[in-house]
Amino acid sequence: MLKLPSERNVQDEPLALYVHWPFCLSRCPYCDFNAHVRAIIPQDRFRALLRTELMYEAKRLGRRRLGSIFFGGGTPSLMFPETVAQIIADASTYFDPVSNLEITLEANPTSVEVEKFKRFRQAGVNRISLGIQALEKQALQFLGRKHSIAQAYAAIETAQTLFPRVTFDLIYARPGQTVHAWQHELCHALSFATEHVALYQLTIEHGTRFASLYREGQFVLPAEEEAADLYTLTAEITSAYGLQAYEVSNYARVGCESRHNLVYWRYGDYLGIGPGAHSRFMLSSGFYAIQRHRVPELWADLVEQYGTGQSIQETLDARDRAREMLLMGLRIGEGIDLHRFVIRTGISLEESVDTVILNKALEENYLILTKDVLRATQKGRLRLESLLTALVL
Repeated sequence: MLKLPSERNVQDEPLALYVHWPFCLSRCPYCDFNAHVRAIIPQDRFRALLRTELMYEAKRLGRRRLGSIFFGGGTPSLMFPETVAQIIADASTYFDPVSNLEITLEANPTSVEVEKFKRFRQAGVNRISLGIQALEKQALQFLGRKHSIAQAYAAIETAQTLFPRVTFDLIYARPGQTVHAWQHELCHALSFATEHVALYQLTIEHGTRFASLYREGQFVLPAEEEAADLYTLTAEITSAYGLQAYEVSNYARVGCESRHNLVYWRYGDYLGIGPGAHSRFMLSSGFYAIQRHRVPELWADLVEQYGTGQSIQETLDARDRAREMLLMGLRIGEGIDLHRFVIRTGISLEESVDTVILNKALEENYLILTKDVLRATQKGRLRLESLLTALVL
């Protein structure tokens, strides 16, 4: 078995910082993220505790280059802009920001949140991610969204005047959605000259309101073949607008990909702070997987007492790392760099997969394997979940 790279090698790759803001004004029925509705949000307390946990982790990680900061949630646009500014300042003090540091903040297109966009930009945010989700009235109501179509348009327009980089999300393969309807909606969305979009097929996640409604037969999703047609159409339309599918659900112009998310998919080092946040990073003592308490109040109590709200810390062995890197890396169009795979996991590809399944997948053109790269084809992406279940040991 190969040795892990030295701490010096690890420091060559920039770190990605994720900041989780767990609060929402309401919970969408499809959402299984760590989001919590509170009548009163303790802004000052959580700003102080996020800063405390960041300082705690910075001491553990040491001086690292910092490549990106991502404020996710929940609804991070509910944060006070001064909280965002302070965390950016702290991170830039503890780590060494790269010259093109990417700082993303997720926001909903409600008028209240849009009013804060200028202050978020002044705080240092240079990339905004808008949760549009649909550009059809009934779909917005079905998805439990609180904004209107007019607010969605206004949010995109305002964001594009303030932020160098703008992306937004849409959900498709909704109940009753036809190929023609999605084509019209997507083309309209892409007419805003966006550089990046995240286009997700609606899936039923365990524990959500939609899971209960779906189980009760309250709605029906498109059949597998229909969903595949919608996925194929999505790739065709985005390509016509100059956006390439660099990940299963993410499309961008060349050079406009989410640098932060690519760290996850390439299985780089990332630090997550805040309730429920996850981390993966390599130190000289091993490769660490960390998870923090999901309940905001429990996390806060722990940070006040110990400096960190982590609930789980473990070191991942070679096989665990290989499994995670395969699950993440086959999602992106560039695939998995096999040399880097060995460096990050400590074992070869052949030791990590069912070789019989691998050969069958290659024969069926689900995967492409060269001496340097393993990647999924367009055909393979359509059945990636089942493929990975069979392939990865």
